[in-house]
Amino acid sequence: MFKSFWGSQEQQAQPRPQEISTDSWYPPSVNSSAGSSRPSTPGGTSSSFSMSRPTDRPSSLSNVSPAEAAGIIAMLKDKSVDELRKLLSDKDAYQNLLLSLEPVRTQNRVRDELKNETLQLARENLEKEPRIMELRNQCRIIRTTELATAQEKLHELERKKEETLKYYSPSSLLHRLQDAMNKTDEESEALHRQLLDREIDLSSFVQKYKKMRLTYHKRALTHLAAKTSATS
Repeated sequence: MFKSFWGSQEQQAQPRPQEISTDSWYPPSVNSSAGSSRPSTPGGTSSSFSMSRPTDRPSSLSNVSPAEAAGIIAMLKDKSVDELRKLLSDKDAYQNLLLSLEPVRTQNRVRDELKNETLQLARENLEKEPRIMELRNQCRIIRTTELATAQEKLHELERKKEETLKYYSPSSLLHRLQDAMNKTDEESEALHRQLLDREIDLSSFVQKYKKMRLTYHKRALTHLAAKTSATS
């Protein structure tokens, strides 16, 4: 078909370059590519169908795979020259051809599937909104009632823990042991004064005084050992 067309062009007058509109809706790179893809005719007639590539706008490289390109070429190969010219000048015709390509149909189908899935997820999320609000209200109630009570109890337990640790700390034990020593010493001195004032008989004094002094010295030795161990 192309051969017969180009053969007939040799018998006609050389067509004017204006037969292919240079102000079509395609970008210059597409027009120049389309013009340069025309086969050259004998006798220099190829100049009537070729267009000079603009020097101020480089053509973009296509991302079409070889298999896809082969399919597009196979589709265009069966079209007449008038149909090919119409694709260059008619935007609707080009759009229809584009939408009929299998890669484009696949892309549109995947896009529609993703759109439908997104809409379905959005509907499901909207349906769960009342339940989410209910759970938020429950969390707010728990935070202001049960949680507040639990936190108060926790703070009380932590305070008791700190008091217990402080009470049984080495410094606290040494201090209380020193107080107990001083108290026993004072009690023994008071007992001794009672003996001097004849407020107590000798046998009772000896028994009580011996017991107090024994307790005092035990505590003194324990205090000394603990203090030495703490400082070492």
